[in-house]
Amino acid sequence: MSKNQETNEYIGEQMKDFSSTTKIAPAIGNYHEKDELYDPFDHRDKTNATSDAGSATHLIKSSLGTGILAMPNAIKNGGLLVGGIGTILIGILCSHCVHILVKSSHVLCRRTKTPAMTYADTAAAAFESGPLRLRKYSNLARNFVNWALCATYVSGACVYIVFIATGIKQLGDQYTGMNISIRTYMLCLIPAVVLLGQVRNLRVLVPFSVLANLSLTVGFAITLYYIFNQIQPMEKIHYVTTWHQLPKFFATVIFAIEGIGTVMPIENSMANPRHFIGCPGVLNISMSVVITLYAAMGVFGYLSFGECAKASITLNLPEGEILGQLVQFLISIAILLTYGLQFFVPLEIIWNSIKHKFSHRWEVLGETVMRIFMVLLTVSVAMLVPDLDPFISLVGAVFFSVLGICIPAIIETISCWEAHLGVGYWRLWKNAFLVLVSIFALIAGSWISIEQIIELYTKSSPASSIATCTLNRSEMIVSSTSNETLISTTLDIVNGTKIL
Repeated sequence: MSKNQETNEYIGEQMKDFSSTTKIAPAIGNYHEKDELYDPFDHRDKTNATSDAGSATHLIKSSLGTGILAMPNAIKNGGLLVGGIGTILIGILCSHCVHILVKSSHVLCRRTKTPAMTYADTAAAAFESGPLRLRKYSNLARNFVNWALCATYVSGACVYIVFIATGIKQLGDQYTGMNISIRTYMLCLIPAVVLLGQVRNLRVLVPFSVLANLSLTVGFAITLYYIFNQIQPMEKIHYVTTWHQLPKFFATVIFAIEGIGTVMPIENSMANPRHFIGCPGVLNISMSVVITLYAAMGVFGYLSFGECAKASITLNLPEGEILGQLVQFLISIAILLTYGLQFFVPLEIIWNSIKHKFSHRWEVLGETVMRIFMVLLTVSVAMLVPDLDPFISLVGAVFFSVLGICIPAIIETISCWEAHLGVGYWRLWKNAFLVLVSIFALIAGSWISIEQIIELYTKSSPASSIATCTLNRSEMIVSSTSNETLISTTLDIVNGTKIL
């Protein structure tokens, strides 16, 4: 058989594997016809691939976390009208950023002949195949995304510490009758979180995740019972808030909804990755569920507790009732059990970047010390900012706005730079707008949050934010009436003293 015949047969076999019905993402950047002949989805390892339903479940779980408990407080900062509509718009914005990230990854996989890419790989590939002046920054882009992911997860673990300590403090103060410092509770958490931080195999965390999901489900169900049982009259609600509170609302919602760090691993493990984006698509269905749940929890939670809505809606539940105490216990346990999973990714990133400095003899000890140090770091940062409200908005403004909005917009812009920016370069203007939104959230949200943290140290103690609001409508009316009676009585006494 001649060499030409072998070549023709080889090409024929390749074309048999290529289906004319295969949906291929449009090429961006420099167009090469050979890019369309390579289908990365056919070269992926699908041994343990997940179904569309399983991928949707993972995506919903990654986005639907403890941040949903902060949504009533977010709506309070935005106002009922602005907050409700704004939550939906921010959810759509975050979904769009995930969409352009995944779509860019698909096209870059064809261009680089790579079956699958992580978030960091996508950023590096975009720079490598982008304008010549930017190609030397590909490694910098990869490292920046990796460390941004690491910082985001570490900051999320810090928020977890505050969440757990705040819930336990409310229970502890109720049963002991003492006002113990929240920092004391954080110190008591150190043995548990150190042990969870030492877990180096995800299989070990599976039972913890199952128990955490069950606890969250029961806790959310009881919380919804209280929310729908305490709806207030509409005249007590603010529809529009002040400009000063809007950045805080925006940062809190981004913190709650954003889950872009887990998107690429979920997409890479799908049996049918073509179904991830598109209409309806796994992404659109999952994010529609997430946005609806977040908007509903925020709006009805605010209608229930009004201006008394706290950083976590569980703190508004009646402290003296068994169901309210059960919610605090279940949510605190669920977050504690999720700490190991939340911290798994950053610990792996950090260790992989420094393990080459340790010999084989000291490798295990070095990793153990590193994990203990990082866990103690999260506890230390949580002790510095032991108030959930400014901490959540600060994390959302600094980390999630950059990782979830700014970086995907930059990746798509660089990938499309040579061509396919659209009519009138609409992709360029759209992504420039996304970057500006991210910068606004970063600067304004951080500024407001830091102001609150400074106020926390100068005007009030951290414990003062735990309990100052009444819990239901009848108690609000009684409290308001008693306050008016006390004021009028005091004025009568003062007036009577003047007459005498």
